[in-house]
Amino acid sequence: MTLEAEIRTALRTLAPTSLDVINESALHSGHAGDDGSGESHWRIKIAAPVLDDLSRIARHRAIHTALGPDIIGRIHALAIEIA
Repeated sequence: MTLEAEIRTALRTLAPTSLDVINESALHSGHAGDDGSGESHWRIKIAAPVLDDLSRIARHRAIHTALGPDIIGRIHALAIEIA
């Protein structure tokens, strides 16, 4: 399973109404944190009712919790956009 698929599967626990998982690793090739895997830099655009009443920090924490330490440990950079 690709890291993108793992991210999508993990975020299903938040019951998103929309979810985009974008691999931006190619944009950071050769930069710090680029491990050569092609799966180091990600952007998530998510809309989920469970996130609606949370503060920005609480939303990010909920997303990190849903992803879990295994996935978070393999990501150098994660940009999160709440739709």
